[in-house]
Amino acid sequence: MKDNEKRKQRFLRDPLEKRLGGLAATMARISSSARNSESPVIVENLLDEAKHYIEWTAADAEIETAAELVQMQRLITLWQKSWKNAFQDSTQRVVLSTLAKEWSDRTLQSSGLV
Repeated sequence: MKDNEKRKQRFLRDPLEKRLGGLAATMARISSSARNSESPVIVENLLDEAKHYIEWTAADAEIETAAELVQMQRLITLWQKSWKNAFQDSTQRVVLSTLAKEWSDRTLQSSGLV
């Protein structure tokens, strides 16, 4: 079994609320890393992780939450494609950091864990 498949199976064992909480935590790490990381690879990996978590979660979420997650995933994909260039621009780093914080807050709220 591939590592990603193992990660998926482990992630899917958790209830939806906990998966959403995990996604919110990943978004918070993106926010922090976008501002403070010395390497663009860290943020790229976190963006990829977030995309997977959304893929593995959206189908089980309520329709409104699923729609919001899919929209986040689309934006994450765009950021991921442009991150190597955006990383060089401090303004772009702040924009991603701010967006990721908003995504984290909304996802945590959707989880019902707060």
